[in-house]
Amino acid sequence: MRKKIAAALTALALMGTLAACGGKNDNAAGEDTATASKELVIHASNWQFDKTEYTVPKDTPIRYTLENEQGAHGIEIEKAGVKLSNGKKSKVATLKAGTYTIKCNIVCGQGHLSMKAKLIVE
Repeated sequence: MRKKIAAALTALALMGTLAACGGKNDNAAGEDTATASKELVIHASNWQFDKTEYTVPKDTPIRYTLENEQGAHGIEIEKAGVKLSNGKKSKVATLKAGTYTIKCNIVCGQGHLSMKAKLIVE
């Protein structure tokens, strides 16, 4: 009798765990589904971005997309609320005019601290 109760409780716990983990995920690729009028793709490889400076127009919805070419990297555009890492590949944001720092936000090795670029919004 105790074995049956233990088996039933184990089955209930397993079903509860699976139900909690199996929530709806329409965005499995980590994409932001907001509408953007332009896209900026940032390519990252070991300890560098493909450019040292990027330029986008102000007050325009831009889709920021990260493409990892080599290694594991993420990006954060400081003071802009844009963070891409842990499977999130793009985000749409509208920024005011100014200069922002793009940095890698995943510790990626010996060159991590120097992995930075500029984003100029004009």
